[in-house]
Amino acid sequence: MLKTLSIKNYALIEELTVEFSNGLVIITGETGSGKSIIIDALGLILGARSSADVVRKGSDRAVVEGTFHIAGNKKLQQILGDNGISAADELIVRREVSSKGQSRCFIADSPATLALQKQVGDLLVDLHGQHEHQSLLRLDTHIAMLDDFGGLDGIVAEFQGARKKLREIGEELDDLRRRERQLAEKREFYEFQIAEIDAVGPRAGEEEELERELKILENAEKLFAITGNLYGMLYDGEQSVHDQLVIVRNQLQDLSGIDNQFTDAAKECASAGAVVSELAKFIQGYNARVEFNPERLDNLRDRLGKLALLKRKYGGSVEQTLVHREKIGQEVLLAENFNEVIDRLTRELEEARAACNAIAGRLSAKRHDIAKKVDGAVVEELGKLGVRHARFTTRITQAELAPGGGEGPDFVSAGQKRVRLNQRGYDDVEFFISTNLGEVDMPLVRVASGGEVSRIMLALKSILAKSDRLPVLIFDEIDVGVSGRVAQAVGRSLKNLSSFHQVIAITHLPQIAGLADTHFAVEKREHGTRTTTGMRRLSLDEQVHEVARLLSGAQVTDAGLVGARELMGLTRPS
Repeated sequence: MLKTLSIKNYALIEELTVEFSNGLVIITGETGSGKSIIIDALGLILGARSSADVVRKGSDRAVVEGTFHIAGNKKLQQILGDNGISAADELIVRREVSSKGQSRCFIADSPATLALQKQVGDLLVDLHGQHEHQSLLRLDTHIAMLDDFGGLDGIVAEFQGARKKLREIGEELDDLRRRERQLAEKREFYEFQIAEIDAVGPRAGEEEELERELKILENAEKLFAITGNLYGMLYDGEQSVHDQLVIVRNQLQDLSGIDNQFTDAAKECASAGAVVSELAKFIQGYNARVEFNPERLDNLRDRLGKLALLKRKYGGSVEQTLVHREKIGQEVLLAENFNEVIDRLTRELEEARAACNAIAGRLSAKRHDIAKKVDGAVVEELGKLGVRHARFTTRITQAELAPGGGEGPDFVSAGQKRVRLNQRGYDDVEFFISTNLGEVDMPLVRVASGGEVSRIMLALKSILAKSDRLPVLIFDEIDVGVSGRVAQAVGRSLKNLSSFHQVIAITHLPQIAGLADTHFAVEKREHGTRTTTGMRRLSLDEQVHEVARLLSGAQVTDAGLVGARELMGLTRPS
């Protein structure tokens, strides 16, 4: 729902902040007071086009900001998430227009494109009347409305999953067919590369092992000489470390017999002697194993040279060479089994198409049944709303494809013809209407009268109320050409609809205004040489007076006040 609307320096509005509530919100005001300005300003944050003309004279920029409660609006949350915008239960949408005509959009305080703001606006508000924000006049919404009424979301989701699989298999098959010639041309080259790599037979981590062994063999003389010298110094030579430690240990033991303070020192010296013995033993063993092998050295250098050649040709490392070998190996294997793979994918494609066809067929059958109910209910509702000779028809068609066309996998066969798939099956849905006796049915999107469109939408929304996802409905001009009992019917319909949506209606009719849960009056004021438009929430007494004004005209009479209270249900009619 729309919680607050703030407008600053927009046309005749200097500064205005309005807090809205649930239920039926009525906006009234004398002709020319500026009601349309407020709706136009609201349209600005819903993605309508802007110009410098909307900026109040003498101001640098106009700012319009709306706060919406969006809990439960999953589709909107998904779109916000996809665009990196986080919002909890409330969403602030803002639009700024400079006096030079530059426009900036903000969603949850994040800069946004106008296209995204319009996309978000389409999921927040449905505005009916002389303005553009009318879902009923967008052909793509008709099928969604019908499906919502019939509760077909589950089957639609099932179809979308099947269609996704169909398209993925189709894309894989198309890609494979495109690669067939390329594979045939490259197969011989790939086989040469495979033979070259396999002749060397590299393995992961081999290069590091070879380089370590090469380093040891290249330094064999140095290793042998130094370890031999170390062994002599530690154990085998004159005045070796081991012999000196034995002398020290024996003297410390003699001293400990005199003074036990030397006992620990004697033990530590004995431990040091053991460590030296182990170290000397390791060095002696290493010295004995030092290998002088020129032939092995040549082999290592040759092997590393072959690996270096592969690295230069196939990716810069042995690991990348192995990755390349795996990849081209799969390509050659695919080339060898190409027909087999094509046949398998073709079978999978037809199975996926059959699954899509079956689900789309179920959807289509259900839509035809639902359409009959909707058509009858809309005509009945329109009769109550003063459109007495209406005919309303939901036309369900399929887009037939030309034989042999290259449309990819997105079609199914229906008898002797092929029909295109879309996001919701293979049906195209469009509402047709005739509102006057003797006229032919015309596409609803071509209906011109704002008031007529509003009443048609009111009839549809009344039928689809529980299933429709849009939280805010705004009706402007809905009372054009109606009065008396029809006006009462329009008012009751709006009131009933407000049980499921926040409904904001601009009206001149007391029969509608008297049913308000919240009533606002738009007023034009003059301050010196400037004119401003304001909007204020009416108290109960003010509400009665405003409804009486609509009944009586500029001069409110006692009879008008009595009639107003009766319309508002505050007194019982005598």
